[in-house]
Amino acid sequence: MKTFPPSQLIINADGSAFHLHLKPAFLADKIILVGDQDRVDMVASFFDEGSIECDVQNREFHTITGMYKGKRISCISTGIGTDNCDIVMNEIDALANIDFVTRTENPVHRQLEIVRVGTCGGMQEDIPLGAFLVSQKSIGFDGVLAFYHDRDKISDLGFEKALTEFIHYPAKAAVPYVVSADAELVDRIAKDDMMRGCTIAANGFYGPQGRVLRVPIAVEDINERITDFRYEGQRITNYEMEGSCIAGLALQMGHKAMTVCCVIAQRKIEAANTDYKPRIRQLVETVLERI
Repeated sequence: MKTFPPSQLIINADGSAFHLHLKPAFLADKIILVGDQDRVDMVASFFDEGSIECDVQNREFHTITGMYKGKRISCISTGIGTDNCDIVMNEIDALANIDFVTRTENPVHRQLEIVRVGTCGGMQEDIPLGAFLVSQKSIGFDGVLAFYHDRDKISDLGFEKALTEFIHYPAKAAVPYVVSADAELVDRIAKDDMMRGCTIAANGFYGPQGRVLRVPIAVEDINERITDFRYEGQRITNYEMEGSCIAGLALQMGHKAMTVCCVIAQRKIEAANTDYKPRIRQLVETVLERI
């Protein structure tokens, strides 16, 4: 039986996961991930009255678990970036599938349903501001998945090769990986009223997304190349910063995961909408209904 020593799985004195400060009993099978810690309160405002079981926060990691129309749901904030999502994904998987008392793997695998709700920048002219866009594929510019075993087995290697060659991807950067979201979860959340596409999860907001301020970027026309790229009828639709790690680790851990974002910037026409919070509320309520 596999055991997990304290140096590998750090458990706080109160029996909670090291970063999340969440105890196993308070993790629901249905999980909504958001970047902004304050957005957790907004999601929880939709929960059934008097149903909140826990409200825990440590640093940028904020968790509220409660009921929505009879469905038990945990909303957890990740903060910004795939490095944070590596922490969150590993700790929620540990909470679900490791006995925190014996430090052994549970005999029966517990599968989680994980939906990241966030914001993104659209990369194609036909993707309007305010659109809800589901990531059927996530393209990781972050390199996180390369640190895990059998990364190639869950990746679309043909897509990766074609993309790196077409966009003149910087040779010294981490090789992009391309992973698919859970198809059933995508269909359930997106239905027929959300857009679907392939999403880049960038490892930064400025240079890694082709933004140029005072420091020049390595590939000046990278966004034009990304917009023009096609592979087997697929195109890159948007940028965000977390979905690839969530999708990739979920596949390796045996969970169902996907990302859906509200488009708040249109990179093709250089437009942005900073008054997007009403649309995010609408997106959150839709996801709560469908998860």
